[in-house]
Amino acid sequence: MPPGPDPETRSWASAAVRRFAAVTNLLVAARRFRIVGGDPRDAAALHGLLTGLGARPAAEHEPIDQLWCLGSPEDSTPVIEREADRPRGATLIVIDAGRHLPAVDEDAFGPVVTARPGVLGVPMRSDDVFLVSTGRAPEDDPAADARLRWARRSMPVSRAVAAELRDGGLLRGTRIGVAMFLEPKTAVLSLLLRDAGAEVVVYAHADETDDAVADVLRSAGLTVHASSTATLPEQKALALAMLDTRPHILLDDGSHLIRLAHQERPDLLPTMLGAAEETTSGLRPLRVMASRGELGIPVVAVNDARTKTFFDNRYGTGQSTVFAVLDLVDGLPSGMHRVRSGGAAVVAGFGHVGEGVALVLSALGFRVTVAETDPVRALQALFAGHAVAPLAEAVQGADLVISATGVPDTIDLDVLRSCADGAVVAVAGGVDHEVALDDARAAGAERRAVGPKAERLVFPDAEGGPIVLDGGGCINITAAEGNPIEIMDLSFAAQLGAVRMLLERGDELDRAVVAIDPAVDDATARTALAAFGAQAAPPGRLAEHPADREPDVRTRRFGDPS
Repeated sequence: MPPGPDPETRSWASAAVRRFAAVTNLLVAARRFRIVGGDPRDAAALHGLLTGLGARPAAEHEPIDQLWCLGSPEDSTPVIEREADRPRGATLIVIDAGRHLPAVDEDAFGPVVTARPGVLGVPMRSDDVFLVSTGRAPEDDPAADARLRWARRSMPVSRAVAAELRDGGLLRGTRIGVAMFLEPKTAVLSLLLRDAGAEVVVYAHADETDDAVADVLRSAGLTVHASSTATLPEQKALALAMLDTRPHILLDDGSHLIRLAHQERPDLLPTMLGAAEETTSGLRPLRVMASRGELGIPVVAVNDARTKTFFDNRYGTGQSTVFAVLDLVDGLPSGMHRVRSGGAAVVAGFGHVGEGVALVLSALGFRVTVAETDPVRALQALFAGHAVAPLAEAVQGADLVISATGVPDTIDLDVLRSCADGAVVAVAGGVDHEVALDDARAAGAERRAVGPKAERLVFPDAEGGPIVLDGGGCINITAAEGNPIEIMDLSFAAQLGAVRMLLERGDELDRAVVAIDPAVDDATARTALAAFGAQAAPPGRLAEHPADREPDVRTRRFGDPS
């Protein structure tokens, strides 16, 4: 077996791919790529990382989505010019990933325009070709309008479903409350609902609010109850103000607004068609409420849609969480932490989110150990090539620890005490108190700021301790721009399908957590396949069985049963 890339080359490839993702908020998995020029060792390291993350090298005459340029402009320019000749609407991202010098001459394609911070359009060449440089310094310009336009162009599935709702006139006279992380993709969802005929009102928690995006929605005429500086009492007041607009449907992330409506606005429930919940952690308390007979509206389990949980939880949260963690770690002083290329990482939990986090860490060269209390999932992790161990034992030698359970106190006091000095601790997705910081404080631990969104926990009689990122918050949201656009396009298409369900059948649904219609998954997946340049096989023979005739399931292994 040939040796893998050296640590320096692996780190360069990791930084290049993470920079591309941060600048574009686009997905790596499922995309067709080609690498042009550069040192063969660099190209091999980049190729291995991209394929490990789920991207696919394009065949010789196959269209590509991403062109990674590593060599000189002389290598890149003719390939870019050839690939720019493409059907309208087929996006090409050209990534200048030159390791030492620029690999793309941006002036060779005419005047450039900013498509979003860090992304340049080349309108003289094509409206669908964009340039990204992994070596350019990050931009702080919020550019919310540009980020919304960028997100919208990469959300074809949600656009198609919203167009059907608009054409059917189903949303006219319906008020919809959107309570999610307020960033460009959620803003696009809100505007699609508005354009389809709904009255839309928006709420977001303070640490999940992009104020520039909120202002764009207000300018578009939407009512927005959100501020990144709101205190906890102010956030509750904003949430109640949203509920006091008396929405007919709630789209929630974490079920906080659904539960608040039950706790403080029970008179609202009989007037509602229902709600849709986006997350695993949000569905857990709703299922408990339903089992007690306390759920007063039907809640569509969008999280359980196959087009949501198989992709958002695994590929979306996996990419965005690990990349956000490593981007924050890169901002810490050298020698402050243990994280390094080829180091040891622990993932707590091996549900869909844990699978995705482990997959990305492995692709980046980490040695992954999974801590999972479910023996079947632990066995699955073992078969996926990861070591398996109890959490308190696994973290003792770990450089990086990521909790992916969505369960409070996963990283409890014993686990925090067991972490090595300089180990980095973060949460993927998650709920409040997934890291037991309150217990650590009660035990005398001191929290010392060591960098942006990073604190070291120092226990009494200890000189060092683990570094916890962003207070144990949902790191891909609080420290980055959330999941990739294409992933949220699938999730929001499922949300729109749930809206259709509630509009058409809300009065008939049980006051319970209800499964999403399988037809929503099928339609979403077929539209997404087309957007990715593929298509599903036609239904098999079983699906073609005449509807008016029962299938003959008698065995013929021992002869003709008749």
